[in-house]
Amino acid sequence: MSRSQNEEFQQWWNKQRDRPTTNHDVLYTGDDEAFLTVEIRTPVVDDPDKDRIRTRSARQLSRLYLLKFKQLASSFLWIGHSFLYLLRTANRRIANDNPPSVSSSARLYRLIKGFLVLVVLLLFFELAAYFKGWHFTPPSVASAEVALEVVYAWWLEIRASYLAPPLQSLTNVCIVLFLIQSVDRLVLVLGCFWIKLRRIKPVASMEYPTKLVGDGVRLEDYPMVIVQIPMCNEKEVYQQSIGAVCMLDWPRERMLVQVLDDSSESDVQQLIKAEVQKWQQRGVRIVYRHRLIRTGYKAGNLKAAMNCDYVKDYEFVAIFDADFQPPPNFLKKTVPHFKGNDELALVQTRWAFVNKDENLLTRLQNINLSFHFEVEQQVNGVFINFFGFNGTAGVWRIKALEDCGGWLERTTVEDMDIAVRAHLCGWKFIYLNDVKCLCELPESYEAYKKQQYRWHSGPMQLFRLCFFDILRSKVSAAKKANMIFLFFLLRKLILPFYSFTLFCVILPLTMFFPEANLPSWVVCYIPGIMSILNIIPAPRSFPFIVPYLLFENTMSVTKFGAMISGLFKFGSSYEWVVTKKLGRSSEADLVAYAESGSLAESTTLQRSSSDSGLTELSKLGAAKKVGKTKRNRLYRTEIALAFILLAASVRSLLSAQGIHFYFLLFQGITFVVVGLDLIGEQVS
Repeated sequence: MSRSQNEEFQQWWNKQRDRPTTNHDVLYTGDDEAFLTVEIRTPVVDDPDKDRIRTRSARQLSRLYLLKFKQLASSFLWIGHSFLYLLRTANRRIANDNPPSVSSSARLYRLIKGFLVLVVLLLFFELAAYFKGWHFTPPSVASAEVALEVVYAWWLEIRASYLAPPLQSLTNVCIVLFLIQSVDRLVLVLGCFWIKLRRIKPVASMEYPTKLVGDGVRLEDYPMVIVQIPMCNEKEVYQQSIGAVCMLDWPRERMLVQVLDDSSESDVQQLIKAEVQKWQQRGVRIVYRHRLIRTGYKAGNLKAAMNCDYVKDYEFVAIFDADFQPPPNFLKKTVPHFKGNDELALVQTRWAFVNKDENLLTRLQNINLSFHFEVEQQVNGVFINFFGFNGTAGVWRIKALEDCGGWLERTTVEDMDIAVRAHLCGWKFIYLNDVKCLCELPESYEAYKKQQYRWHSGPMQLFRLCFFDILRSKVSAAKKANMIFLFFLLRKLILPFYSFTLFCVILPLTMFFPEANLPSWVVCYIPGIMSILNIIPAPRSFPFIVPYLLFENTMSVTKFGAMISGLFKFGSSYEWVVTKKLGRSSEADLVAYAESGSLAESTTLQRSSSDSGLTELSKLGAAKKVGKTKRNRLYRTEIALAFILLAASVRSLLSAQGIHFYFLLFQGITFVVVGLDLIGEQVS
């Protein structure tokens, strides 16, 4: 820096130092020019908008608190409204409730009601002891002073010496059964992973071309196939199933459709007959059969159809229930597996559900059935060539049916019956997981409960009848052991037994008998892991894992009652109730299925699957409205179990058992929801 520039800077510096002290940015102090103190200040500005900003912030904060208060008030109003709705629903269903009939379910209800009385008495007794302080310092008979204290002291001795040991023994037995069943479930899942990893699946020895005839395939290369549609008063779905079957991509000369109508309502018979005539006019070989003496339920219907003289001209029979809609290429995907495999009796395909997202009940059913088809059926089909026939969406070799004795009317699970007899005769089964048939899940809890009752009572009937046949059969010892111990005992008897006994009887009792211990890992951790394994085939259902676990425990009472009914031949075990369906599959679903295949038919023919009988069906629906009114029900057994579990949760709260308390509380609430019929379809 030059000298002139330095002098100018020094003059400016002196002026800045001599200025009066104000609220400036920089203040210079000190007399010695060589050493100056520099103080830096933040400028203070008088902002006239400061008060307005503060006022605005306070007003915004007030509005925020007001909004939060409104949200809180809305939440309380919603909770109150929901609670009042629940009370009104419960009151209405209690008022309209009919007492249970004299059956096995009524017997089970009476036992549970007696159990409820015992639990309530024990709860009041324990509450009195808790408020007296006897939980913290248990009295002895010698030190007791008042009569109630003496009674409680005697109760403690009797409970510890005589009641808790047998309860603990039963608990240990159920835990062992629970672990065995869990290992079986784990092995099935590992088997499914192995199949996916190695990409194992049945491969047919031939494939049919897109065109029916051509590319080296003659008409004679297509076997003769009968397609049977058994139905009974299913007016909501008959058009869809008949239309889908009539549009199967198979030469018409080589296929015959049998509509096996067991309807008892004459109006429904006329509608189904008109639908059959419509397809006959379009050139489809289809016949209508109606039995005058309708005995044997579905088995009797199928048996009567197989006794027709023309059946001897056919090689295979495909069976579809009234709500099933096979894809057009169904026969082209299944029948080739029989060629070159003379030991093959059955090709079973997978079910797909059109209403799996309709409500919570259908979502939970989808979890169970997805595991059944993806894991159980596929693993058993690949590794042992045996599984239970699902009663529909399958193709049978007629020779195999005749070899094992045909359809029998001795149980309500005729599909499982004929599968077991065919396996004992040496026939093999194949399961195709990639061929799917649309069908419908029951949307009401009443329909689902009746379906599950039949599905769990029938296997026990069959086990009683065929146990000695299994022992006398010529199959290997390994197949006999698999059928007796795994197929029947573990999966059909032990599973419902320990589920109900462990979680609905033993768990509440251990709260009142603390000397008997049920570990937390049995109550929470292992069931949670098993639920995760069950949901793996339906990954979209993971948000419903907790409702699924609680609902499965709730259904254990129905399955246990059905198992006992079938095992001991109670009259209700032989009742057959057709599962109610609502016809959720629309015309668009049927047309989309037809268009996805290779059926060379006009659009008019495809859309005609549901254009006949609509007027008659509307009239029939109007006539039915004046008949029996459809309504939701009250299920007394589930309500009684709900009070048992809730009472046990109160007792566990006194003992500060966290996991047990929460499980009992939520399980009891689930029983209330199911008992009031709030889980499925709601009828206003």
